[in-house]
Amino acid sequence: MTVKKSAQHRPRVVIVGGGFAGLSAARELSASPVDIVLIDKRNYHLFQPLLYQVATAGLSPAEIAAPIRAILSHQPNVTVLMSKVAGVNTVAREVLTDTGRVGYDHLVLATGARHAYFGRDDWAPYAPGLKKIEDATAIRRRVLVAFERAEASDDPIERQALLTFVVIGGGPTGVEMAGAIAELARTALAADFRRIEPGTARVMLVEAGTRVLATFPEQLSQKAKQSLEQLGVTVLTGKPVEVCDSEGVVIAGTRIRASTLIWAAGVAASPAAKWINAEKDRAGRAIVGPDLTVPGHPEIFAIGDTAMVRDADGKIVPGIAPAAKQQGVYAARVIAAKVAGRPMPPAFRYRHLGSMATIGRKSAVVDFGWMRLSGFLAWLLWGLAHVYFLIGFRSRVVVALNWIWAYVTFQRGARLITGGEGS
Repeated sequence: MTVKKSAQHRPRVVIVGGGFAGLSAARELSASPVDIVLIDKRNYHLFQPLLYQVATAGLSPAEIAAPIRAILSHQPNVTVLMSKVAGVNTVAREVLTDTGRVGYDHLVLATGARHAYFGRDDWAPYAPGLKKIEDATAIRRRVLVAFERAEASDDPIERQALLTFVVIGGGPTGVEMAGAIAELARTALAADFRRIEPGTARVMLVEAGTRVLATFPEQLSQKAKQSLEQLGVTVLTGKPVEVCDSEGVVIAGTRIRASTLIWAAGVAASPAAKWINAEKDRAGRAIVGPDLTVPGHPEIFAIGDTAMVRDADGKIVPGIAPAAKQQGVYAARVIAAKVAGRPMPPAFRYRHLGSMATIGRKSAVVDFGWMRLSGFLAWLLWGLAHVYFLIGFRSRVVVALNWIWAYVTFQRGARLITGGEGS
């Protein structure tokens, strides 16, 4: 299928990516006299901040994802195309997909990020990362199968390896994942087995830097470390991982046998910058100007994890959901101004709304800049914020009810082993 521009057409905006940035751009253009084609290789929008809860059996995939078509069904100027993008012809102004070519007047690249193993891609099969639903369900399977195999094992050495979980990377994802696994073992699974005690599982969080949550104030970083240790997590800082293989990891020359490794140490941009031959940074992100357009291509915007953005103060904008949404809204406003012949808005300015990370069922850290919190109150704020930003009333209600149920009963309802052999 080839989608060409007609001789008399409204300006066409092609948005590649249905994540936070892409959806925000599409919605902001709802009242503009443009035709939008949103392209994504999947048919759903994923709320990535809660993906770790799917990986640790706290939530089901449908509770943190929604069909893109349903989200945009009431916006008549949007056409959704489920296709995989292979490249961009900047001369012909066409996006090349596996289902054909799509012409554009304005192009918004919001293609997100993928895992980065810092040159050790051979570690990927042993230490999967967490970026999509398939990653989460595969990790959930690994974690739950480890307990099942430990229950069936008569070898104490093998059993210890099966009950050792290593999370690599001490950012928000790693901290939340390590805390959730420890909580799963010590509460939700505590009464499920007869030959093993799940609470004896060893959960390790390994961070090459000097502290976990390095982007948070040091006081909150220390609070997070203490909360993890109270859950029974062993936190190793200043110790980079040297080897990941089928036997476990090597850290600072010491071999640790572990059946389950999880990668949360780094991300790299999608190949979008290569598609348009744009200048990029070390992480592969396209370097954009103050209006989020690619230098030399005023009709092409790169936003979210696809772009290296500096705000009006010259600071690099973090790769988090609120930043992606702000960039999507801003790019849409620039496009709307161009289409209407209005003056361009001022240069993009990122408004930092705060940083959050949760550690287990009653603890979190929150940094609003003007206010810093930790403990139970921070956990409540974290929960309220995440429920609020979920797309769809049903998802908000279901997730809230699941969290209340888990808090009261210490149970997790999504402990299903799916996929893999025999499925």
